[in-house]
Amino acid sequence: MNTDSVRAKKRLGQHFLKDITIAQQIVDSLSDDTNAVLEIGPGMGILTQFILKKTIPDVLVVEIDPESVHYLRNHYPDLEQKIIEDDFLRMDLSVLFSDKFSIIGNFPYGISSQILFRVLEYKDHIPELVGMFQKEVAVRIASLPGRKEYGILSVLLQAFYRVEYLFSVDACMFNPPPKVTSAVVRLQRNAVCDLGCDEQKFKMLVKTAFNQRRKTLRNSLKTISFTDGFIQEDIFNKRPEQLSVNEFICLTNEMK
Repeated sequence: MNTDSVRAKKRLGQHFLKDITIAQQIVDSLSDDTNAVLEIGPGMGILTQFILKKTIPDVLVVEIDPESVHYLRNHYPDLEQKIIEDDFLRMDLSVLFSDKFSIIGNFPYGISSQILFRVLEYKDHIPELVGMFQKEVAVRIASLPGRKEYGILSVLLQAFYRVEYLFSVDACMFNPPPKVTSAVVRLQRNAVCDLGCDEQKFKMLVKTAFNQRRKTLRNSLKTISFTDGFIQEDIFNKRPEQLSVNEFICLTNEMK
């Protein structure tokens, strides 16, 4: 097996970042008080090298590609006991660290939304995420109410995280170059411990509303029963992208 480079695999959505300056910027976007970090899909370690230089006490990397794992073991001997060869989407994240941990990565675009939903599952373990996304997804998760990009991910993530769109990254910075522009986003856990409503109902209502996002809530939520008379409220004349997180919480509390 060639240990000098890793062949990008289309089935894994691999596009290796090759710009050192951008890699440094991404890692520097982690909070200074980060004590533990999990890197998803390190590939050939362009981010990993800077993570290790930050002397973060506890570092793990998870990589599904055997060729990348082989490369990392040959080029980063300090990582030997810190490489997990596994599928991030199938892992029990609660057993990886003794305390809370941040996530970083140049995420495969095909599974980036799934990664974010996993982060939400473990939101009490993960105070921060810094990652590379397809720009379209980055804009969506950072979007505010009233914009066409505002959607399910925007609401669910912003309920528990402060979302910052940090910077865009051109396709030429990758090998092979993707067909889209990329962007780096930072999520930092907010102070919300309890939404003040049933969380599962909240998720269901948000998803139902945006499944027919062009319709007013009176039409898109007609399969849901609300407390008597509440359906007549003005909020039902709005479309889902016009509602704040707090308004979705209010709706959830009025569900029967």
